[in-house]
Amino acid sequence: MWKWILAFVVVSILGCGGAGYYLYESGQVKGWMEQMRPDLKGVAVRLTTVNKGDLIRTVSAPGTIEPKTKVEVSSQVSARIIGLPFREGQTVNAGDVVVRLDARDLAALVDSAKAQLKTEEARLEGSRATFANFSVEFNRRKELYGSKDIAKTELDQFEAEYLRAESNFKAQQHAIEIANANIIRAEKDLDNTVITSPIGGIITRLDAEVGETVVVGTLNNPGSVIMEIADLGVMIVKTRIDEANIAPIKATQSARVFVNAYPDRTFQGTVENVGLKKRTDTDGTTYFETDIILLELPEGILLRDGLMANADVQVETFREIVKVPSQAVQDRAIDDLPQEVTENNPRIDKTKKYCRVVFTMVDGAAKAIPVTTGTSDLTDTVVMQGLEPGVSIIIGPYKILSVLKHDQKVIDEATVPKKETPVPKKS
Repeated sequence: MWKWILAFVVVSILGCGGAGYYLYESGQVKGWMEQMRPDLKGVAVRLTTVNKGDLIRTVSAPGTIEPKTKVEVSSQVSARIIGLPFREGQTVNAGDVVVRLDARDLAALVDSAKAQLKTEEARLEGSRATFANFSVEFNRRKELYGSKDIAKTELDQFEAEYLRAESNFKAQQHAIEIANANIIRAEKDLDNTVITSPIGGIITRLDAEVGETVVVGTLNNPGSVIMEIADLGVMIVKTRIDEANIAPIKATQSARVFVNAYPDRTFQGTVENVGLKKRTDTDGTTYFETDIILLELPEGILLRDGLMANADVQVETFREIVKVPSQAVQDRAIDDLPQEVTENNPRIDKTKKYCRVVFTMVDGAAKAIPVTTGTSDLTDTVVMQGLEPGVSIIIGPYKILSVLKHDQKVIDEATVPKKETPVPKKS
């Protein structure tokens, strides 16, 4: 009996061993172990090869689109509007009449000023004749005094009368000048009842209508703005740059402008003016105003006054440098890295808590490479030390990169077969 039992045990052992060998060779054991221990299964990562290239560092500058040249048309006299030859959206040329005001009251003021001039001229003739008589009589009395025919007191009394007549004559001459000045002012006011456009452009805003009375402004009270005329052929972006980024901004630098109203287009611009005075917004933030002029507006594109935009000003260009996608550069605690990575590595500063690393894949495992980085743009970062062109590095996905560890098992996601989406059968 015991022989049969021994034979059964041997056969069972051989059978189990053979089954185990089959399962191991078929990969099922490995699959079961990976299911039970996820750390044994490599995570899928995205790889790229490090290359040299150019990198342009930019400064982001939000702002609004405005015409470079625009004027607010207001009146220099208070009067009622009787004519508006152009409406909002219409094109005008420099010198075109855009507003006509009621001129009757001002024309009457011109006539009144001219009549006042004639009155003053008549008075001047009277004062001239009086002064001439006093002049002759004063000379005669000086002769009489010289011959001792009159007393000194009588001469002095008449001299006072003579000087009074001379003063009246000069005052009347000045009154003539004032009357002429009043005529010039009245005629100018009359001319101001016809307002012409100082520039060629489009009426972008019309704030008044025929029949309304316009008011002249004072120091503390602005006057009535009748309309705004703008040259929409030359547009600028009024940007706001915070003081942390204003230092490298200079005139003539190139910029790419993105307008919210045209999300599929990129406009080219040039920095024209950089503000010298720090300004404060209503929310308390400070900024420097910088003007970026837009170049060669595409035909058929109308950039309206006030459109929101964002400009990327190109402040520095690096040629033929090693660069990697910015998300590939990760910060890791130095104490969390193995000694083989940190020991005698010139890019590891033991006085600091963190260092920057880039992960590469070697024999199915992630390897952390300490690097020294430079400047960045919106997508890439310059690697100054630690990487050479041709090295394959891990660049994603970010949720995996953010927790990836040295020697962690990884696989290239390009080698993972994609699941085919079943095609629905036609009924």
